Amino acid sequence: MLTIHADSKGRALAVKGAWIADSGSLDELVAVHPGARVRKWPGILTPGLINLHGNELLEEAYHPDPREADELGTEPITGDALAALAMDDARWGASARRGVQRMLAHGTVRAACEELRNRAVRDAVHRSGVAVMGRIGRPGGVPALDPYASGRPVEFASPRERNSSARFAVFDVRDEAELVERGAGTCVATVAEGRLVYRRR
Repeated sequence: MLTIHADSKGRALAVKGAWIADSGSLDELVAVHPGARVRKWPGILTPGLINLHGNELLEEAYHPDPREADELGTEPITGDALAALAMDDARWGASARRGVQRMLAHGTVRAACEELRNRAVRDAVHRSGVAVMGRIGRPGGVPALDPYASGRPVEFASPRERNSSARFAVFDVRDEAELVERGAGTCVATVAEGRLVYRRR
C-alpha cells in the first residue's frame, strides 16, 4: 500500500514498501496517487538523523528498564556504574532494544559505529530499523541520544528523493532553525525502510 506522509508546510513523500515512490506537495501527490493512505504530521519532514556515537550508546552504556528507574534512574549508565552491573547477553540485548527505541524517538535512522562486537547488541540493532554505518571522521563530542546535544555537527541520512530508501523523520518545529534550537526531542515520527518505527503518543 502507498502511504503519503505530509508535514505542516504541505511537503510530502509517497512511500511504497521500503522506498520513496514520489515527492512533492501534498496536493500534487494526492492527485497522482488518489488511493493512497495519507498521514499528516505537525512540523517539518527532514531526512533522518545519524547518531555519531553508536558504539558508545549501545555497547558502552546500559539503558535501564523503566522498572529499574527507582534504583538506576532513566539515563544511560556508563563507566564505573556500568562495570558494577551484572551484565549478561540477555541484559545487553534488552538494553540495546531500549537504546535504539530512544534513538528512533530522536529521529535517528542510522548509527555510526565501528564493528558492533557484542552479538546480543548486534542482533537487537539489526531488528530495529536503525541502520549501522561506518564512523564519520574522528570520534569526538559527547555521546548523546539527541545528536544536537553531542557537540558535533549534525549529520543527516541520504536526501529524500524518488527511489531512495524511505528513512526520514518529522519534528514538531516551524523550521530547521528551531530544530537546531530545540533539538531532536521534538521528533513526532520516524520512518525507517518505509516502516513507521516511532510515533510520539
